[in-house]
Amino acid sequence: MKVRGGTLRAAAMQSSVAAGHGRVNGRVAILLVGALAVGGGIPARAGNIFGSQPVPDWVKAAAQQKLPEFHGNPKAVVLLEETTYTVDQKGQAVEHVRRVVKILRPQGRDYGYPSVWYDKDSKVLSLHVWSIDPAGHEYTVKDSDILDVGAPGEGGELYSDDREKVADPPGRDPGGIIAYEYEKRERPYLAEANWQFQDDLPRMQQRFTIALPVGYTYTTTWARHAKVEGIDLENHSYRWEMKDVPAIDLDHVPMAPNEGALAARMTVHYAGPGLAQPQDGTWQGIGEWYDGLSRDRLVSTPDIAAKAAELTAGKTDFYDKAEAIGDFVQQKIRYFVIEMGVGGYQPHAAEDIFRGRYGDCKDKATLLSAMLSSVGIHSALLMVDSERGVIDPDAPSIWGNHMIGAIEIPKGYDSPKLHSVVTAKTGKRYLIFDPTWYLTPFGQLEDNLQGSYGVLMEGKESQVIELPVLDPTLNTIRRTGKFELSADGSLKGSVTDLRFGDLAETRRQVFSSEGEKKQTEYMNRVISQDFTGATMTGLKVENVDALNKDLTTTFDLQASHFARFTGPLLMVRPRVLGSYGLDVDRKARQVEIDLEQTMQGTDEYDIELPQGYVVDELPDPVKIDVGFASYVSSTELHGRVLHYSRTYTVKQVTVPATKYPEVQQLAAAIAADEDSQAILKRGN
Repeated sequence: MKVRGGTLRAAAMQSSVAAGHGRVNGRVAILLVGALAVGGGIPARAGNIFGSQPVPDWVKAAAQQKLPEFHGNPKAVVLLEETTYTVDQKGQAVEHVRRVVKILRPQGRDYGYPSVWYDKDSKVLSLHVWSIDPAGHEYTVKDSDILDVGAPGEGGELYSDDREKVADPPGRDPGGIIAYEYEKRERPYLAEANWQFQDDLPRMQQRFTIALPVGYTYTTTWARHAKVEGIDLENHSYRWEMKDVPAIDLDHVPMAPNEGALAARMTVHYAGPGLAQPQDGTWQGIGEWYDGLSRDRLVSTPDIAAKAAELTAGKTDFYDKAEAIGDFVQQKIRYFVIEMGVGGYQPHAAEDIFRGRYGDCKDKATLLSAMLSSVGIHSALLMVDSERGVIDPDAPSIWGNHMIGAIEIPKGYDSPKLHSVVTAKTGKRYLIFDPTWYLTPFGQLEDNLQGSYGVLMEGKESQVIELPVLDPTLNTIRRTGKFELSADGSLKGSVTDLRFGDLAETRRQVFSSEGEKKQTEYMNRVISQDFTGATMTGLKVENVDALNKDLTTTFDLQASHFARFTGPLLMVRPRVLGSYGLDVDRKARQVEIDLEQTMQGTDEYDIELPQGYVVDELPDPVKIDVGFASYVSSTELHGRVLHYSRTYTVKQVTVPATKYPEVQQLAAAIAADEDSQAILKRGN
């Protein structure tokens, strides 16, 4: 898993309207178990000594609904969710939420933790939690039993002021009802409110209401859902309703896209006389807003300029200069997160980032821009999401969770080194580069961002752009091996494995951060996928830190019982090691297919036959091309040497669901080839 997301605070963190309410991570769950072991819930009854409110009628009414027949087997169901978002004349907002969930299966207990996120610029005004257990007993959770916990740090996060109020009510069992109501005052950094009305649970009744001051106007954008007109409630309030929204069920779906790339949502952009930064509901408007946050942070200083000059000394080519600075920011500036309030969106000043030698994603992109500008190269910030498909080009909003760089390419400049290139509507070309992810070579783009969208922050020229899908030859595995097969079926030989691009990431991480013992254990696990009783010796690795060179792994291999006897015949697998197998099923496909990355893998293996054996039968060659991918293999006899070769190429990162039969066909061809056997018999 690449750890780099979450540094540009996602809209789901900005407003819990967008979050999947009520599901918490494992760390918070552990805290809850310990803290609530003694207290727990209080049986709700009118006038009890704790002054707790009885279970409200709206909870009971939602709980009494008859459930429909659900597609699949959901873990829980949202019976009711009502959100009212009230904006005042100064642009401040109060969010009021009611939510009722019924747990259907034991695995649904995680959806029974009511929670509300907040930070230093927001305040939870109230939170009330109730539950009804499967036997019908009603409970109210005391305010004192609601925990206030800090967000768990992830991937270099030093400090964040995000906090969560969370409760562990009784009755979190199949058939139990969990309900809560909260009110939170917010200071929206951007004049937009997001309503995500679809996630991994089915939802029966949902309402979203926005109340605006006199003189305010609004527009809406819709992601993955047709536009729905709001109901005018008068008094400048507007409501949208949804019923029986199906869950996004990706359990047991092979090669599934990210849930966020499928979830439907609405964004309300509003404007009025009390707002310093009105929102017009366009990508340009978002870019201009962010330009106001970041412009003065991108300024270079004498120290920054001196370092940039040092890095580019003697270099005159655009790519060479940009690469030198890009490598410095990528490798020498530590990924470290400190976020408070708007700091979840606004980068620190380039001067501070350079001095401290650390920063989060938007900080690293900011320093990159400042350093490049000092040598005459323009760079813009580019907001993306760490999961492909989450940003919808037809639904402007500040929804992304990651920031990278877009380096403007001089007009008329060309080079074979330019790979991750986009052309904006202005005609300007940009080289897209992520200075945060330290294992992707400069000039390329990590696989999870390819084929997605980003917001180019260029003031009045701000726009959404589609990120490129790179050529398969930039992400490669090339394996070769020479082996000797003995008459007892054992195999010995040597292997050379060359990897470049994202396919080298895991090994670069292991061989750069783990000790020799862990490295050997990792390689033994790799070998064990293709052999039983194999021994690896002489492991050597080269170019671990040289991202622009092949990561080269060599080792010797000895495997007993590689070939197996069937009567007088000896069965040998020409495909000695390595697999390109695809995980498919036989079900009808409803969602697009995520192939993860473009790539090209080649294998060349020579197996010298044992004395006294000759070839009786060879596997048939394989050649299949389904457009988005191809696979070619052959097994030939060269004298007394069995020669196996194959090439597997993936040209697209996503394909439509209608192409699933072709994916199944490709998977079957690969599986059959990888399991195919050459048959040897005794002879001269």
